[in-house]
Amino acid sequence: MNLNPLNNKELPPALSLKKLIGPSFIILGLGLGSGEIILWPYLTSKFGMGIIWGALLGLTFQFFMNMEIERYALINGESIFVGFARKYKWLPIWFIFSTFLPWIWPGIAASSAKLIGSVFGLKDTKFLAIIFLVVMGLILSFGPVLYKTVEKLQKTLISIGVPTVFILSIILAKQVHWVDLAKGVVGIGNGFMFLPSAIPIASFLAALAYAGAGGNLNLAQSFYIKEKGYGMGKYAGRITSLLTGKKEEISLTGATFECTQENLKTFGKWWKNINIEHFVIFWLTGSITIALLALLSYTTVFHSGQNSEGISFVLNEARVIGQRIFPFAGIFFLLVAGSTLFGTQLTVFDATSRIITENIILSPFGKFNEKHISKTYYIVLWLQILSGIAVFLFGFTEPLQLLILAAVLNAFAMFIHTGLTLWLNLTSLQKPLKPTAFRIISMTLAFLFYGGFSIYTIINRFF
Repeated sequence: MNLNPLNNKELPPALSLKKLIGPSFIILGLGLGSGEIILWPYLTSKFGMGIIWGALLGLTFQFFMNMEIERYALINGESIFVGFARKYKWLPIWFIFSTFLPWIWPGIAASSAKLIGSVFGLKDTKFLAIIFLVVMGLILSFGPVLYKTVEKLQKTLISIGVPTVFILSIILAKQVHWVDLAKGVVGIGNGFMFLPSAIPIASFLAALAYAGAGGNLNLAQSFYIKEKGYGMGKYAGRITSLLTGKKEEISLTGATFECTQENLKTFGKWWKNINIEHFVIFWLTGSITIALLALLSYTTVFHSGQNSEGISFVLNEARVIGQRIFPFAGIFFLLVAGSTLFGTQLTVFDATSRIITENIILSPFGKFNEKHISKTYYIVLWLQILSGIAVFLFGFTEPLQLLILAAVLNAFAMFIHTGLTLWLNLTSLQKPLKPTAFRIISMTLAFLFYGGFSIYTIINRFF
């Protein structure tokens, strides 16, 4: 696709914090259903609270990554994938495959089905997981405005899930558990510092990748803030349902603004407000939630002497919660956790379908244009759902194995896109709008960290 050059338009006035809230709920929801509910609690149930520093580090890295992704979309009113394609026309091919391959494994849906199925006494939850995949596709297909559907769902699930975890932690955790959590934040564990010798590096890398959204899903933040109307995104259209929505004109290429004194002042307000919004919703809420979920797992399972494999530790958590409080509390915990996982898998389908769709259109082989975005999105969505169904039917149903496989692939994808995002913002934005030295250092550290762990894991597994 031939991309039109960016033209200049007026930078809209900065919105209030209240009106900005939304996109960070989506990116938080993407992390809640994988790293927060499954991987980090699983690791703390095995190795204790001494590794929780990794979750906070992962969230911190992703905060800076997400903000640089938002910076580009805020300034240029187009997704960061368009910016990448402007730099190198073959990059869309990489993003198609590096999004599809890691996320073809529907481990989050499998986890959701296993937890909710256990409430109703189902032992084989493969077909329940398949039903969940179809229901997710229907929800995304019938919501009139796609962004609003996803945002509303995640706000609802998070507003129920986070208070539930907070209340359970307050009731069940003793003083010694809170002390262990505080020590774990600085890497002090039960007989180790930072990492126990027995921890599988692939599992730790997987949890790091999922301390937040993970993989190329971080890049989808540029879609969400554009459709929310942040900055120059005000001039972009939104994806609407082919069945129930009112069609909107969508342009992949955006518009920027002149660096006048007035515009720079307005941009400063935008930048301040979206940093506050993302810090409070994504980093602070995410940090508290991931710490409390890990604490809950540690309190209920770590000292129990049970050595649960897979996500059975969550079932053990629920049983202990039911024993210590009252039976329905354990059931409610499973329903909340399963519903959160359901919402996460749905949002994953939305984000990956957006990413793959846009990169198909941007690719040098693509014969599509902006008119085909909505139709292409829904074709990609249902192809992914059918692929997920095929994975289940072929017998790949163990949730934790699927999550770890996907997460290791996603960690490598994060290594690549972190470097690309920093490069794009440093080479394409006007000087007053470029990242500061502090942001450059933060992104460089994230790039090196994910790259180092990814390379170590690959060498350790295959050589």
